[in-house]
Amino acid sequence: MPLDKINKRELHQLFRAILSLKTIDECYQFFDDLCTVGEIKAFAQRLEVARMLREGYTYNQIEIETGASTATISRVKRCLHYGMNGYELVLDRLEKEASESE
Repeated sequence: MPLDKINKRELHQLFRAILSLKTIDECYQFFDDLCTVGEIKAFAQRLEVARMLREGYTYNQIEIETGASTATISRVKRCLHYGMNGYELVLDRLEKEASESE
């Protein structure tokens, strides 16, 4: 379901809530209340799939390392190539943060 099909007020409230989180512990608290363990695992898995695709891993390697289905890997790859660049934005920032902390 595209985001423009979701109630805008509720979506803005959710995104503002996420942006208000200040620490990893606060994220754990909020997402533990908000999502099921399976949903959180799926989010984390997709982000890892995106990272691995950017680094040139094969579908087989990603499948073995993350447990992601080929359908999930394909969806993430499609988002990387034709999406809104959300994965790129976040992964670039995470890489920058990691290099600055070294």
